[in-house]
Amino acid sequence: MKTFQETQRFNQWWMVLITFAVTGLMSYALIQQLVFEIPFGDHPASDTVLVLIAVFVFALFGLLQFISLRTTIDASGIRINFHPFGGKVFKWEDVERYEVLNYGFVGGWGIRPWTRYGTVYNVKGNMGLAIQLRNGKKYLIGTQKADELRSVLQSLQ
Repeated sequence: MKTFQETQRFNQWWMVLITFAVTGLMSYALIQQLVFEIPFGDHPASDTVLVLIAVFVFALFGLLQFISLRTTIDASGIRINFHPFGGKVFKWEDVERYEVLNYGFVGGWGIRPWTRYGTVYNVKGNMGLAIQLRNGKKYLIGTQKADELRSVLQSLQ
């Protein structure tokens, strides 16, 4: 019996570049204003506001390093975990239909409710597993391994 497992992270090259640029600029601003006591910018924020902004920025980019989308598909069903936000389990008896498809762009990455595909879980790319449950709810799970996913789904039929 084949199983499918995939773990995806927010590690696109452009996202890494933005992370380094913004955290570098924020670090520079903190050092300039707090260590060298030279105001940063034409209209500098207070030291407290600058520190709060820096904490927020560093926490946000730190969080991006821990977020992952883990998908497991086997004979019992489909399990996803969008760490640290929780997960879902879809038993095969609850699934009406499914299809691996190119979903295009759904307005961003992460957990995207209220799309035409229902709730979307994705971190990059435009390929995913569309699921419709017997109760009418729809979900889409992004994948970077569309061919392997199709193969496993065919073996489970």
